[in-house]
Amino acid sequence: MNKKVILLVEDNPDDEALAVRALQKSNVANEIVVARDGVEALEYLFAMGAYAGRDTSVMPQVVLLDLKLPRVDGLEVLRHLRADRRTRLLPVVLMTSSREEQDLIDGYGLGANSFIRKPVDFNQFSQAVQQLKLYWLVLNESPPTGTGG
Repeated sequence: MNKKVILLVEDNPDDEALAVRALQKSNVANEIVVARDGVEALEYLFAMGAYAGRDTSVMPQVVLLDLKLPRVDGLEVLRHLRADRRTRLLPVVLMTSSREEQDLIDGYGLGANSFIRKPVDFNQFSQAVQQLKLYWLVLNESPPTGTGG
């Protein structure tokens, strides 16, 4: 059985620590892989650069993707994911503190599965993560690996 991975793409160390802590508090047993910018996320997903040779049959069960990232922003990462058959169906949850309606429209337009505004309060964030866990890691049926069409 494939191990279940969550890819957290987050450049802010405080938000990263908050997300990891909230996932652990929610008893998420999945391995959490952290990419700190869009380039690192793409390298992980497509087994390039530092991740060359990574087993690409093990794809994340869900990608938690920040929008405002250095080097390559979250929308561009999403564009790459949806353009490649190997990652086209990968569940992507955009997580951002942005209040811009255009970010919401662009995210869904590029194929995001969900859009969540990051709460700054740890308890609110923990509740949001608990709901993410319940839906994306327990209830949701993901497509089999390699069925991107």
